[in-house]
Amino acid sequence: MSELEDISHHIHVRISSLQCMLDLSVVELPGNKIKKVGQELFALDRLLEEFEKCVIHQKERLMHLKVLKDSLQTDLEDVQHIMDNIPAHIPRKKGPDNESEAVMTKNEAVDVQPAQLENVKKSDKTVVRVMAFITMPEFESIPQYMKGRATYDQLNAVVQSINTAVMAKYKILHQSLKSLNSNARKLHQRFKNQETKDTKGQYFVVEDDIREFTQMKVDKRFQGILNMLRHCQRLRELRGGGLIRYMLL
Repeated sequence: MSELEDISHHIHVRISSLQCMLDLSVVELPGNKIKKVGQELFALDRLLEEFEKCVIHQKERLMHLKVLKDSLQTDLEDVQHIMDNIPAHIPRKKGPDNESEAVMTKNEAVDVQPAQLENVKKSDKTVVRVMAFITMPEFESIPQYMKGRATYDQLNAVVQSINTAVMAKYKILHQSLKSLNSNARKLHQRFKNQETKDTKGQYFVVEDDIREFTQMKVDKRFQGILNMLRHCQRLRELRGGGLIRYMLL
């Protein structure tokens, strides 16, 4: 704006000078004065052209700033929407979400798990494969009759619980029997008894594992979400020996 103000002030001075010369035009002016008036008019014309260019330039800058402002406002709204709708299963720096993670409080075997699992972290390098979370496009591809009232967050909460059960189960299986107490050995033996030739090299859990290691209710809604996970090719069922084994894909 200072540039425009300077030009405007300069033009005002020039016009004032010309006005004075015109006021004196009632008297006969010498040739050099007439020439001076012509020069002032010419200079004023050039200043007006420059002023017009500056106005056009400032209008262009104003339009550009308006477009930039609208773009930033849209980005801000998108970021705010993302912050307000972060899925519950996304890991947070502050620590685990107690509501979505499993809490092992069912029996005495659970009480010995934290120390035993810590030992596994130090001594066992085996990687346990877990189920990938459902993406929003995958969730939207599930038929409505199958989804019912289940939400995206509820679906991934079940994924979280199944992963928790898988991790707890296979960390026990990867330990030597000598490092386990009596309750953990019973679990270890139960896991071994549930294996078949079809489960070799695969990771799976049964409903008892979900009850053992998580707070997830194994009810009708849970079964409906399992159907959705099968639809999304996250798991498959293997039946036999009175058990339904949920095999991770």
